[in-house]
Amino acid sequence: MAFFQKLKDRLLKSSSRLEEGLDAIVEEGGEEIREEAPETEPSETTAPDPAPEPVEDAAPDPEPVQKPAMPKPALDPAPEPRADKPGLLQRLAGRAGKPVVRRALDDDMLEQLEELLIASDMGVDTALRVTANIAEGRFGKQLSTQEIKRLLADEIARVMEPVARPLPIYPKTPQVVLVVGVNGSGKTTTIGKLASQFRAAGKSVVIAAGDTFRAAAVEQLQIWGDRAGVPVLTAPEGSDPASLAFDAMTKAQAEGADLLLIDTAGRLQNRADLMEELAKIVRVIRKKDPEAPHNTLLVLDATTGQNALSQVETFQKLANVSGLVMTKLDGTAKGGVLVALADRFGLPIHAIGVGEKIDDLAPFDPEEFAAALTGLET
Repeated sequence: MAFFQKLKDRLLKSSSRLEEGLDAIVEEGGEEIREEAPETEPSETTAPDPAPEPVEDAAPDPEPVQKPAMPKPALDPAPEPRADKPGLLQRLAGRAGKPVVRRALDDDMLEQLEELLIASDMGVDTALRVTANIAEGRFGKQLSTQEIKRLLADEIARVMEPVARPLPIYPKTPQVVLVVGVNGSGKTTTIGKLASQFRAAGKSVVIAAGDTFRAAAVEQLQIWGDRAGVPVLTAPEGSDPASLAFDAMTKAQAEGADLLLIDTAGRLQNRADLMEELAKIVRVIRKKDPEAPHNTLLVLDATTGQNALSQVETFQKLANVSGLVMTKLDGTAKGGVLVALADRFGLPIHAIGVGEKIDDLAPFDPEEFAAALTGLET
């Protein structure tokens, strides 16, 4: 729950955008309707009805026996009557008078809802599918903002349920995890957080600093390695990253490590030369172990929006991406791109990040994410 609250707080830009949009859509063509109080049986908290008048032909009651008053316990004094406290029915009646804005779910409302979801980066196809499912069996009904938020959260969770899977751990060691992504996506911090979590779970971890072109990247990874208590293998600046990956596999095998996390240089998906270099790393790794890398994690920056779709498509062709990690959800109003990715590619989403701290990476939970994205109270 702690991470969910953090996720909800930091997805404020996304949830507030959706919430404000939904409010505007409902209020534009809606009307205030006073909610009816539910029928309820009188309870002890309601004022008693006056005693009925005696019936003439009823048999006379026997003489009442005067019962002695039972003394109240010393620690439980009888409460004094409070005339200002309303009974249950009065409180329900008060709530019944509260107006709620509702709007009929018609074609115009569905079109506005589609536009709102597309603006939140869910993509056209996903937005159309989600709104169609919301409308099924409810077209023409009067709905409030809260009801639409609940329906939307349910649909988002349904889309994302099949892809919510943790990173699998295999018995064969070392398990090689190749981490790829564009510049600035958060690969290095993600590797550090994963290393810390796996070591805390009792796994032996080795990190290979495969971004041999940026000294700052190697230094940052070494800082994360120190925090996690995990060794970081490096090579001189400008070295061949494929050669480093091969040497790292040899060392991890010799030391009996459970996992080898290989960082790679950030590269744009439209740079053919850099993408070919990544393909070379994969080829060299497979000379050591034909089944490696056992996992290829693509780290995506949520602030890139729809560009994340083209990144997945390109990296999947060259590096056989097996799973996704989404970072920087705290810095964007476009968290809906994760829904579009799940709907289009069906790749496992292993984790999401909402900050720079070591515990700001957690397994992906579709229901919590859907509730946080839509601003739904849980």
